[in-house]
Amino acid sequence: MQTPSTTRDWILYSLLSLTIVLIVLAMYQIDRQWLKLSEMQAALSEQAKDMRELRGAIASGVLAANASTNSTANGEVAQAFQRAYAASRQPDYAQGDWSVDAFFTNLKTITPLVSSDAYASNVQSYVLESLITRNPDTLEWEGLVAKDWTISEDGLVITFRMREDVSFSDGKPLTADDVVFSFNFIMTDAIQAPRERAYLEKIKSVKTNGKYEVVFTFKEPYFEALSLAGSIGILPKHFYEPYLKEPQKFNESKGLLLGSGPYRLNDPKNWTPDKGNVELVRNERYWGDVQPSYHRILWKIIQNDSARLTTFRNGDIDSYSARPVEYQELKKDPQIQAKSQNFEYMPPVVGYSYIGWNQERAGKPTRFADKRVRQAMTYLTDVSRIIKDVMLDYAEPAVSPFSKTSKQHDAALQPYQADLDKAKALLKEAGYQDKNGDGVLEDKSGQPFEFKLTYFQANEDTKRMVLLLKDLYARAGVKLIPTPQEWPVMLENLDKKDFDAITLGWTSGIETDLYQMFHSSQAVSKGDNYVSYKNPALDKLIDDARRTVDEAKRMPLWQQAEHILYEDQPYTFLMRRKSLLFVDKRIHNLQMTKLGLNFGSLPLENYVPLAQQKYSQ
Repeated sequence: MQTPSTTRDWILYSLLSLTIVLIVLAMYQIDRQWLKLSEMQAALSEQAKDMRELRGAIASGVLAANASTNSTANGEVAQAFQRAYAASRQPDYAQGDWSVDAFFTNLKTITPLVSSDAYASNVQSYVLESLITRNPDTLEWEGLVAKDWTISEDGLVITFRMREDVSFSDGKPLTADDVVFSFNFIMTDAIQAPRERAYLEKIKSVKTNGKYEVVFTFKEPYFEALSLAGSIGILPKHFYEPYLKEPQKFNESKGLLLGSGPYRLNDPKNWTPDKGNVELVRNERYWGDVQPSYHRILWKIIQNDSARLTTFRNGDIDSYSARPVEYQELKKDPQIQAKSQNFEYMPPVVGYSYIGWNQERAGKPTRFADKRVRQAMTYLTDVSRIIKDVMLDYAEPAVSPFSKTSKQHDAALQPYQADLDKAKALLKEAGYQDKNGDGVLEDKSGQPFEFKLTYFQANEDTKRMVLLLKDLYARAGVKLIPTPQEWPVMLENLDKKDFDAITLGWTSGIETDLYQMFHSSQAVSKGDNYVSYKNPALDKLIDDARRTVDEAKRMPLWQQAEHILYEDQPYTFLMRRKSLLFVDKRIHNLQMTKLGLNFGSLPLENYVPLAQQKYSQ
């Protein structure tokens, strides 16, 4: 027999529920307080350590010796910090608040060298620094950790003289030994850094010449020698050296990240993907001539486009990269317009998207090893329709890895135009026919022409493109099987070359070196020539171009290389997309440069005025 509840029972039940909720909230608050206390305790411990070192430096006279070399001792600001310094002189400039944005996917690892994606590289840029940096207005190189440098007449020896006031975020000084260590660490075969080693093999040796001078000697001339030597991320020897005894531990790590940059991980050894976000805190020991404005840099992991937009509307992230299909509507949205400033641009260094045709799998050639098949797939890939129907004309066709504005590009080369008849003729020539009348081509052995096209599952525009391609390819009797994957899984399969075809994108630079993506030597495990494309004639042109320092002589070599890629089609080059970006109005000093929008560029130029700040330290 059931007993009816009385009013008294409901009151008691409600009080009990409220008590439980209050206890849970109290426990949560206590946990947060303990976390805050732990951070304060760590900060006080570091400050005490700094004071001990400062007293020791004063007693030994080292401080006086070093003070004279500090570029700001007489009020001067190094050239690399001039833009950030100008921002700090704005009437409404203030330090404080957080920079909060979103990544489209969870990160597999943020450990330097082990990571291979642009998301991890973005995080590392706030923590690791290099000897030089590029001026976004002039595109010239400027000293960062280096004060200046000299280059020998033959171009084989570059000597950097370093600032003597630079320290890592744990207080240890950064010296020439750390630069030498960084090079040697990368070149250690047991360390998982094949991409970086591929480039640094041009360097014969890196040696110190005193505590704050480092000398790079090259094996042969290299057109980007200064960039190569000066852009190595400087790893603290005292932090990473122990992993030379346990290289596998380093290779399998998720979050070993410590450097001299303006921000740091709270715990430089124990970040893991399951944390659900990446958070950096301000490096209170930062040596730079201008201190960073934000107290924290936070990236939330929000894979769904709609969820990211909602989060931006609510003011919980600072920017939103709009899809073409929604861009025009968002420009007319009163709420978005009231809270945002929007930017539509395509910088000269914008990257390109492509479909990579894997030519070798499990040691055996695939159907895409036949150039005629790759050409046919490009003729079937109607890029102009993709740009019109999917990108709504917020993109331009990509002819090759070289931008149409680059001196490397031969303007005589025009994008492939969709041509079903040419595609069918090439496929027939390669031995593909519909022998059983089922609408799908078969090869000479009777195997149907079907393949899986791998793509990042969270990108809705890519999904729409793949479905369009499925229909376009079917008209020629080619069966495309859409294969969406999570980002970490994609990266793993890429390293293992375990895919039929894949659509991805590469970033670009002022001048693009083809070696990493297309040289035969890089068709190795975890190398970036993951489609196993090999052409000896192209290899020779790449090698010759890289060793040709004279730009007037180098550009024709790149253009010849471009012609070979255009003919061979190891990738079907798709497009270069415009950035369609909305940024919260609280973020100030946003400017266009020759490298694009300065949003988040370093040294940090953006800030939030005091009246608009919303996060405490």
